[in-house]
Amino acid sequence: MKKTYYLFNPGTLERKDNTLKFTPFEEDGNGEMLKSGQPRYLPVEDIMEFYVFGSLRANSSLYNFLGQKGIAVHFFDYYENYTGSFMPRDSLLSGRMILAQTSAYQNKKKRIELARKFVEGASFNMTKNLRYYNTRGKDLDGLIEKIEEYTSQLPYLNAVDAIMGIEGNVRQIYYKGFDLILNDFSMDGRSKMPPRNEVNALISFGNMMCYSQCLRAIHQTQLNPTISYLHTPGERRYSLSMDISEIFKPILVDRVIFRLLNKRELREKHFDNKLNRCLLNPTGKKIFVKAFDERLSETIQHRSLKRKVSYKHLVKLECYKLSKHLLGMEEYKPFKMWW
Repeated sequence: MKKTYYLFNPGTLERKDNTLKFTPFEEDGNGEMLKSGQPRYLPVEDIMEFYVFGSLRANSSLYNFLGQKGIAVHFFDYYENYTGSFMPRDSLLSGRMILAQTSAYQNKKKRIELARKFVEGASFNMTKNLRYYNTRGKDLDGLIEKIEEYTSQLPYLNAVDAIMGIEGNVRQIYYKGFDLILNDFSMDGRSKMPPRNEVNALISFGNMMCYSQCLRAIHQTQLNPTISYLHTPGERRYSLSMDISEIFKPILVDRVIFRLLNKRELREKHFDNKLNRCLLNPTGKKIFVKAFDERLSETIQHRSLKRKVSYKHLVKLECYKLSKHLLGMEEYKPFKMWW
C-alpha cells in the first residue's frame, strides 16, 4: 500500500535510479545551506504523495519523474499555510465531465441544490460531533438546537450567498462547543491569519491538511477542482476542494484535535507563541500529522458497499458520488456520519 511522506526538515529531493533520495540539511538565517545530514532513500513504488513543511530543493527532471509516477507534492509555508501543490498530469480529466460541471454551475437551480447539500452534510457532521460529547457529560443541547434551527432554513434559501451565511452561522455556533468539549484549552472564538491561540492553530493547520487531501482525491477522479458550487470559483484556487472539505473537516480534523488535546498528547510546549501568532512547533506538527494520518487509515463498515473502507477512501467515494450526480446517473447525497 502506498504511503504519504511528510518532509519537515529543509532538504534536497532528487532521483536516484528508480528511487528518490532525500538529503536533509541545516540552513542559516538567509536560507543558505550550512551542512547536510544523512540521506534517506525512498522506493518510488511506495510513495503516494509528499507534504513539504520545510524548504525543498529539487529540479525539473525530478518533477518530470514524479509526474510520470503519479506522485503529488503539497507545499506549506513557515506559517503553516497551504501554498500550492504539484499534481501529476490530469490523465483522468474528461471533456464530458468539464461540460457537466460547468453546466451545473451556470444553472442557478442546480448550483443552489449542490451548495445546500454541502452545507447540509457539513452541519450534520458538526452536530454529530456535538451529540457525541453531549452524551459524555458536556452540556451541548443548546448549541445543537441552534444549529438545527439554522439548517432547517436551508430548503427555503435560493441564493448561494444566503446558504454560505447559514454555513458561517452554524460553524460559529459549533466552535462555541469547543470551549465546552476541551478540558485544558480554550478557543475563545475563531481566529485565523494569524491564529491567536493553540486551538485556532490546530484548526487552521488541520483544515489545510484536509483541503489538500480532498484535492488529491479530486485528481483521482474526472472532476475539475476549479469548478465549485458552494464556494465561488476564483483565480489560482481549487475551490471544489473547499466544497468537499466542509463535509470532512468535522470528521477528519476536529475529532483529531479533541483527542490530542484532551488526552494531553499535545501540550503548550508543542506551540510557539510569537507576536500575537500561535503556531505548532516542529514536534507538535509531527504529533498532529501522525494522528491525522492514523485517522485517514481508520476503517468503518460502509453501509452501501457492505465492506470496510478507510476515511481516506471515503473522501474519494464522495468525489465519485458527485461525478455521478453531475452526469445525471445518481442523485448526490452528502456523506453523513451514522455512528
